[in-house]
Amino acid sequence: MLAAARDRTRETTAMPSRNVDKNKPIRRPRGRPKSDGTAHSATREHLLRCGMELLTEQGYVGTGLDQILKTAGVPKGSFYHYFKSKDDFGHAIIEAYGDYFVAKLDHAFTDQNLPPLDRLRNFIADARKGMTRHSFKRGCLVGNLSQELSGTEEQFRTQLETVFSIWEKRVADLFKEAQATGDVPANANVKALASFFWIGWEGAILRSRLVRSAAPLNVFEKTFFAHLTNLQGQTAKPALKKGKSR
Repeated sequence: MLAAARDRTRETTAMPSRNVDKNKPIRRPRGRPKSDGTAHSATREHLLRCGMELLTEQGYVGTGLDQILKTAGVPKGSFYHYFKSKDDFGHAIIEAYGDYFVAKLDHAFTDQNLPPLDRLRNFIADARKGMTRHSFKRGCLVGNLSQELSGTEEQFRTQLETVFSIWEKRVADLFKEAQATGDVPANANVKALASFFWIGWEGAILRSRLVRSAAPLNVFEKTFFAHLTNLQGQTAKPALKKGKSR
């Protein structure tokens, strides 16, 4: 009995009793309820997708926050739960678009069933179909924003240039493979060729949007591959020996 009394004494000391008023309403914790993050991620991704579509067609300045929210069906308060500002949203869009396009390049350029340069041709054909499907109202989001923001927004300029550098690296790696198959000269500067490709390609996309036609894309494709053929011809041409002077 003494042991049982001591046990009850210890329980009373460890867990002090509380008088609970059953008529008093229970206070709920303040703030948003905890979640597993799935809904948060889905809403954020939905906002980014809507933002990509609108900014690709209308540009950054031409797309208002109210239009983004209306298209996404998300209230303004929820937007600021995911992004600090429109600029923060813009940086997130560029990052998401860059990742999306890298995955697109990797899908096109790693098809080992095709020669390297045929993979590049397929990439061009797929982009041409995409622009045609959207009546040439869209194009490359990174290219569009580079034209619009690079002169005024240093943080955007740096981020956009980084994205282009990553894309150029993918094309340079493809040209290295083409060197191994003999389709690009072994002494060619693949980094310069990749830079040349993206400079011309982005210009062709902008011009196609302007004229609402695939003609600029076709001109670029034909001229670029002709340039590669000329490089091959110059490499294969034997050097002429100079005659001895008499």
